[in-house]
Amino acid sequence: MNLHDLERQLNFLQEIDRLKSVVRLSPLIDRSRRENSAEHSWHLALYALVLAEHAAGTVDVVRVVKMLLIHDIVEIDAGDVPFHVPSTHDGQAERERLAAERIFGLLPEVQAVEFRDLWFEFEAAESDDAKFAKALDRFQPMLHNAATDGGTWVECEVTLEQIEARCRPPIQGGAPALWEAAAGMAAGHFRKQSQAD
Repeated sequence: MNLHDLERQLNFLQEIDRLKSVVRLSPLIDRSRRENSAEHSWHLALYALVLAEHAAGTVDVVRVVKMLLIHDIVEIDAGDVPFHVPSTHDGQAERERLAAERIFGLLPEVQAVEFRDLWFEFEAAESDDAKFAKALDRFQPMLHNAATDGGTWVECEVTLEQIEARCRPPIQGGAPALWEAAAGMAAGHFRKQSQAD
């Protein structure tokens, strides 16, 4: 390791501090404010450590944690695009790809390649590690919404059918037991909401 590589690593670490300023639509469970993308990534890393036994395949938890810690770094440039707001989706994949090239490119070459490869693997969601990571990424907001009386589901007038279409395939594919739990939470919320109407 030379001083130039250390300087690049420190520049990267300073740059990713900006992820703390990317505010997501999801509320904290205590409803005091919305979470930021850095908090979301940290929380997902803990989900991986706690829930690894529920992965559909054999996973390397350290690799899954790495994916989850870096998966939203691209939002520094590309922003967070909630699935509840389809009008913001156009061009997002390309913005994120360019962000991955720029931000991970701040690192020394070996680390830049590793981080880019992990990010692309997460996005493709084809390996067991990536499927589990993607499942957790969709599961966590469902848990938050269920725990906040609907949270963004209510705010954005999301239907149970929309939630199932968006969340069921990745969660069920990566962690079937978590889909059963998530589906039960979502159904319970919508059942309670229909009784209140």
